[in-house]
Amino acid sequence: MLSRCLVLLALVLAACAAHAEGSLFKVPTRDGVVTTLFWEAAPDAKATVFLFPGGGGGFGKFEDGKATGGNFLVRSAPYFLANGFNVAIFGRPNDMEELGWTERTESKHMTDVAKVLESVKQKSGLPVWIVGTSRGTVSATAMAINVPDPTIAGLVLTSSVVRYATPGAVPRQDLKAIKIPVLVYHHAKDACKHCQASEVPYILKGLINAPIKKLMVVDGGANPTGDVCAGQHWHGFIGMEKEAVHAISDWIDTPTN
Repeated sequence: MLSRCLVLLALVLAACAAHAEGSLFKVPTRDGVVTTLFWEAAPDAKATVFLFPGGGGGFGKFEDGKATGGNFLVRSAPYFLANGFNVAIFGRPNDMEELGWTERTESKHMTDVAKVLESVKQKSGLPVWIVGTSRGTVSATAMAINVPDPTIAGLVLTSSVVRYATPGAVPRQDLKAIKIPVLVYHHAKDACKHCQASEVPYILKGLINAPIKKLMVVDGGANPTGDVCAGQHWHGFIGMEKEAVHAISDWIDTPTN
């Protein structure tokens, strides 16, 4: 009897461990090209968040079932899971060392994005919310414009690239083509020259066909360090990750202007 109980306990623990780990996939996206995807399912998920990290893209190393990058969205993946969302993190194609400014709006990037979305849909048929941060908002916006798919429920832009001189900046893209709900979430103290809070309202002005559009400028967090355009500064909502994801999750649950 004791041995049977121990076996059952081991099975339960193994199942819990399985739920607590993500998986790494290499998705064929173009001829001879594969693009990495981090995937982790949430128990009883209500939707999937399709995350575009900033910088050169990617989600760091894949270790012990986790993505290790320090980007705001990557390190906040556990909070999205806790709020009931499957997490899909777009990585990088193997023919690029990084996703630069111009690459993020090009057709081959959109091809990669569409193929990875198809892979995500095979894992879950739930609605998909595109979420980008920093340079990832360039990709997220371009996806919302160029990858029409009925599973895409909405768009969330955090620490948006709004400096008009920057290639791919969100206000430079064809925002009138976006016809899904959009949340723009920004830190009031963001000091990155590409992402000044004062220029963020230009995104809302361009979203003339979005059925719902909301701007949240927030102030919080603690102990910013390093590059003002990196994930450990106000730009990356340092010290308020849980609060930020909770606010984003609440809005996704009930999108309002």
